Amino acid sequence: MPQLPELYVAVDVEADGPIPGPYSMLSLGMAVAGRPDLNFYTELRPISDEFVPAALAVSGLDRDRLLREAPPAEEAMRIAARWVNGLRTTGRPVFLAAPAVWDGMFVHWYFVRFVGHNPFGATGSGVDLRSYWMGLTGSEWVETRKGIIKHKLGLTDVPHTHHAGEDAAELAQVFDAARRSRA
Repeated sequence: MPQLPELYVAVDVEADGPIPGPYSMLSLGMAVAGRPDLNFYTELRPISDEFVPAALAVSGLDRDRLLREAPPAEEAMRIAARWVNGLRTTGRPVFLAAPAVWDGMFVHWYFVRFVGHNPFGATGSGVDLRSYWMGLTGSEWVETRKGIIKHKLGLTDVPHTHHAGEDAAELAQVFDAARRSRA
């Protein structure tokens, strides 16, 4: 039986602090590289009262509105896990982020805490765009910022907005272009 193809799921998180638990993931976006029709976005109700004003300002999200209107983390993450698992009919979901350490930390912690497992796998590991670019091009770490990669790929018209859904779509587009560039 042939294996299903890998589906690189670009993930972006907006949060109100540097680590999950004491601070909250406020929004989660996912988009499949090469498949702009496959995307997911949710906002989440904050899980604590703590936040770093500068971190919150990056996303522009309103914590008070999220406290009133966003789904609780349990519900949002259960729906997100269902979306990831739904991809399995056409491929094998592989976590992709930029940076994978930061986004992956929040996503893994939230899935394990609120769903009981991470649909991307027990370790929460995945592909990091900067590391992938280093391997692909032989470049140094300082040459792997997403803006530099976008410029080298001619994707100067693809914005980074700090909206988790839009930034996941941006990452999916950048990764897809990087994969095609090696051909």
